[in-house]
Amino acid sequence: MKNVNEFKGKKIIVLGLARSGRAVALLLDKLGAEVTVNEGQALEESPQARELVEKGIRVVAGGHPLELLEEGFELMIKNPGIPYSHPMVTAAKSKGLPIWTEVEVASRVYPHSLIGITGSNGKTTTTMMVAAILEEAGSQPVLAGNIGFPASEVLPEVGADQQVVMELSSFQLMGVEEFHPHIGVITNILPSHLDYHESFEEYIQAKWTIQAQMTQDDFLILNGDQALSQELAPGSKAQVLIFSTKEKVNGAYLEQGDLVYQGERIMAAADLGVPGEHNIQNALAAILVTKLLGIDNQVIESALSRFSGVRHRLQEVGTVDGIQFYNDSKSTNILATQKALSGFDNARVILIAGGLDRGNDLSDLLPDIQGLKALVTLGQVGPRLELLAQEAGVASHPAQEVVAATKLAFELAEKGDVVLFSPANASWDMYKNFEERGEVFLAAVKELAEK
Repeated sequence: MKNVNEFKGKKIIVLGLARSGRAVALLLDKLGAEVTVNEGQALEESPQARELVEKGIRVVAGGHPLELLEEGFELMIKNPGIPYSHPMVTAAKSKGLPIWTEVEVASRVYPHSLIGITGSNGKTTTTMMVAAILEEAGSQPVLAGNIGFPASEVLPEVGADQQVVMELSSFQLMGVEEFHPHIGVITNILPSHLDYHESFEEYIQAKWTIQAQMTQDDFLILNGDQALSQELAPGSKAQVLIFSTKEKVNGAYLEQGDLVYQGERIMAAADLGVPGEHNIQNALAAILVTKLLGIDNQVIESALSRFSGVRHRLQEVGTVDGIQFYNDSKSTNILATQKALSGFDNARVILIAGGLDRGNDLSDLLPDIQGLKALVTLGQVGPRLELLAQEAGVASHPAQEVVAATKLAFELAEKGDVVLFSPANASWDMYKNFEERGEVFLAAVKELAEK
């Protein structure tokens, strides 16, 4: 850990706990800051808050009193999930307080170079692909940020011989100032989280912040299949490398079924361990990162051919009576489900989809569901999906929840078919988050396998 004095004696308020809030509070306390944590949960309901109190850190729990901000704080560290419209945040802004996320604090104590990966879709899979390649090469990659462990918990302990790979959300990137990856990746930028961001333009700017501190000695990897990337690229000081499934570019690309880096064949796209065009894009991005790190082609091919996906992200669950099951609970928007379907023959797919109805236009999904063997619908948006299926000429079957949907899809399937759980909608009408929803699906498949 780099010896940092900038936080010593500084009055800092940490807004919101969870794992990242706990981690940054402990780090700031270690760095000599005068820390106050403000947590909405009551003290008796929050083990993390009680732990901090036991360690001598001040915690104001059970609400967010605005008068707390009259105590002369110099900096606010905000939990990424707390929106900027929150009264405590707007009050802090009105007082001129800098508002960071814990990623910024962690990066200031970390003396080595790191990899930062963001994007609307694919960032987790790309991060895990990079980690898999590094592991195959004999390295010990450290995952941090939006995946693995909070940066404030991990970065102070990482040695110079380890490579940090960080997945970063737009929520985290909105709260950085000096954060500086040596290699940055933006997998894609698509309208997302617009209930958090005031506009798509604000969301784009949040993602683009990943390269704000980059210099000509750094590398920025962008998606050449997106016109937006081409528009943004000239605005970066970093060396820009491109990945594309459509054309030969300065970087990594798909050519006659092969994944190619600057003219060097790496592997056949068909040999990737995970299906779908989107995973070809993710793999091309991971190839660019690891070639910049000097990894051998054979190592990359070996790792990517054995990569089986990420939990809840087009995760191959297994086969029951000759029927394959895939868990893509992370698909909370139409584009993610479109990409998931691109890896399969619709005639052999029973798709389970549905969830929270945000009033989105579903018509974009119409061409992608045509030819499906069947569609099993769920949740608030289920009736609208049934109408879409009718328009597509696809048989639809409503289900009340994920377990029932999984059993119904299994009954509709035959040997050689695929049951794809890719909801295309958020989970919050029925489940706490996509992880919980995905775990229910995994348990349902396990139950089918044990019968």
